[in-house]
Amino acid sequence: MIRPARAADRERLGEIQTALREPNPALLTYAADGPPLVLVSTTPDDEPVGYLVAFHDETVGYVAEIAVEPLHRREGRARRLLAAAFEGLRDAGCSRVRLTVHPANGAARGLYESVGFEAVGREPDYYDDGSAGVTMERAL
Repeated sequence: MIRPARAADRERLGEIQTALREPNPALLTYAADGPPLVLVSTTPDDEPVGYLVAFHDETVGYVAEIAVEPLHRREGRARRLLAAAFEGLRDAGCSRVRLTVHPANGAARGLYESVGFEAVGREPDYYDDGSAGVTMERAL
């Protein structure tokens, strides 16, 4: 199930975030209190096991972070989170969505390509390890 995040999810989402290559607790804290689109993927008993944070301006959405707990990967959760985000961003008036991915994260790049993202550029020194981020984009 995909649903909007709730204040009560904050601690659990922080736990999920620790599985990321470069967790950004400040982003998650801001997102939980702020205006971005924050969606969670839950188990049948409503336990969050994944989430997505997206921001937008008038026409372009940006997926800032997507994470799924390792035990629940390869279940289609990230794909469903993205689909729900696409719908929410379209409803907000966006016509395109972007994200940035680590060049060594082949699984994520494969997922993004499978849902229509294409590489459109690179962000030098984007990651803490000095790697450039691969910017990907798709129409909504």
